[in-house]
Amino acid sequence: MTTANNPKVTWKTHYALTLLALVYVMSYIDRLVISVLIEPIKMEFGVSDTMMGLLTGVAFALFYTAFGFPVGRLSDRIGRKPVIAIACIVWSILTMLSGVVTSFLWLAVLRIGVAMGEAGGSAPSIAMISELYPPRQRSRALAVFGLGPALGAVLGIGFGGVLAEMYGWRTTLIIVGAPGILIGLVLALTVKAPKMTATAGSAPVESIVKTIKSLFRIPSFWQIVATGSAAAITGYAIQMWTPSFMIRSHQISIQEAGILMGVGGGLTAIIGTLFCGYLTDKLAARDPGWQLGTALLGTGLSIPLALAFYFWPAGTAFSIMSMSVPTGFLFYMGFAFFGVWWTIPCFGALSQILPPNKMAQGTAIFFMGVTLIGAGLGPVVAGGISDLLTSLIGAESLRYALVAATCMLIVPCGFLVMAIPKYRRQINGNHNNDAKTPIASTRPATS
Repeated sequence: MTTANNPKVTWKTHYALTLLALVYVMSYIDRLVISVLIEPIKMEFGVSDTMMGLLTGVAFALFYTAFGFPVGRLSDRIGRKPVIAIACIVWSILTMLSGVVTSFLWLAVLRIGVAMGEAGGSAPSIAMISELYPPRQRSRALAVFGLGPALGAVLGIGFGGVLAEMYGWRTTLIIVGAPGILIGLVLALTVKAPKMTATAGSAPVESIVKTIKSLFRIPSFWQIVATGSAAAITGYAIQMWTPSFMIRSHQISIQEAGILMGVGGGLTAIIGTLFCGYLTDKLAARDPGWQLGTALLGTGLSIPLALAFYFWPAGTAFSIMSMSVPTGFLFYMGFAFFGVWWTIPCFGALSQILPPNKMAQGTAIFFMGVTLIGAGLGPVVAGGISDLLTSLIGAESLRYALVAATCMLIVPCGFLVMAIPKYRRQINGNHNNDAKTPIASTRPATS
């Protein structure tokens, strides 16, 4: 039987998921490509690591955060699809315009515009996927959607590095921005959005303050938000600065850094994301605590692998054609596999505990934390530590800045330890209540 809590899955469902995933991929291409362009942009405009950290971090994060909740609130009222499609088109146009700026200030202004546009993509998309798929398949569907950061790294960093080497940073931004316009149009014209539930579409409008208070009263909600915010500090620091670390400490070219980080690390992260989604659905069907337990497992395993990568001295493990692969990079691939495991379980947990009429707003708060704290602090903290250490250890300063960022992953592990028992009690409580009432359970069905 098809219900709002158990929608029928058809090829149209998968088609919609594919386009939503492509939108998410485009958002990360446009967001991450700047990391492989840091060195040529610094050279042209004469700015410091700290200024580049502000550009890629704080400036982006503040405006993404400012627009995230209002846009999520809008999508909870009028529907997900129009918000997502328009946002994708807008940020893609602004990415292309970033390639023709004449000053660092104008580049910062347009990157702020990209941030404002991307605020309309992520949270409404997760809310739409939660309406498209039943709970028992949701983590796997969200894993496909969650390929955005990894595929964005493959194309934005990997392909972006090749483009930058061949055509320069300006043409690179124009090329990577263009496809998003087409994807946004295809989504708007060809996808039929699921009908919003009565509570989602016609509930009385409550104040923003009341909505936020009600969300933070949900058990385990704030710990899940805190997990994403803390983990993203390390994630964004590593994404933005590791290509430069590879160039400085392993003496490889910008193209080689882009290929290794984007293709090698990105493809490994894709495999890790898909495996995490599959494993989470299977384990959570037996014990709902595993919905967040897999996030704790993967994040914990990622820490020693990242530390081994950054501490490992320069040296070549093997060569692929004319490209040298540093020995330490083998540890990075292990980190890339496990380091993404906090994302999909957190998305899935939110989809289980948030009411339909607040789904996008609650998810927007999660992304606000990830972006304001993670994207805002990660790149600038790593860049600032690197600048402070430069006078002491020179070019190796970035190595130890990234070691410090990696150690911060202990914090989200602590939040997950706090969240798991609360989440388990909530889901089990909903399941027990559903045995007495006709309301559909939010617990993942056993397959």
